[in-house]
This record gives sequence, structure tokens and C-alpha cells, in this order.
Amino acid sequence: MRFLLISLLSFITLPSITWQTDIVKAEQSAREEHKFIILNFSGSDWCGPCIRLHKEIFNSEIFTNYANEHLVLLNADFPRSKKNQLSTEQQKKNDEMADVYNKNGVFPLTLLLQ
Repeated sequence: MRFLLISLLSFITLPSITWQTDIVKAEQSAREEHKFIILNFSGSDWCGPCIRLHKEIFNSEIFTNYANEHLVLLNADFPRSKKNQLSTEQQKKNDEMADVYNKNGVFPLTLLLQ
């Protein structure tokens, strides 16, 4: 019985979302698809509220369904752990986004951009 339940659950798929990491590409997608951009500043491996926001809101079925229809998702992550370090190029992109949209270094910070 347990095997049957596990087998059935494997066919159930939750909608998934993709977070972009390049603001230029996100802006282009938003223009082409006539969507807004959600820009999220996150500390994925150290910021408790950031982790909770992703787990409870951004990974929820309701948000995922809405986002797929109306939003382009853009994440600027600032991890602290060496094992989660970003590439130099990505860190530069995130720093540039922070210089414009998050000068005070607030985490989590989520903005709606047009």
C-alpha cells in the first residue's frame, strides 16, 4: 500500500517557477510578455526571514500559479557561505542591482518593477 501511494504521488507535479539572475534579461522578458518583475534580495544561506519567505510564499502553489501568469522573477542573492559563493560575474550583477534598488542592504527586500 505504501509503495502504491508513493508511486501515485510521484505523478503529481507542482507548478514550478524559474528565478532569473540577470536584470537585463528579466527586463526584456517582462517587456515581451507584458509582465511585471518581482525583484527579490535574499541571503539564501544566512537570512532566516529570506529562507522563510521563499519556503512559505514563493514556493507556494498560489504564488507559483500567479507568477507564471503575471510575473518575471528576478533574484539577487547574497550568500555568505563559501560553498554557496556566486561567480564573480553574478556577484557583480547582484551588487549593481543592490546599488540601484537596495542601497541600505535590507534583507529580505522584494520590489515590484514595471
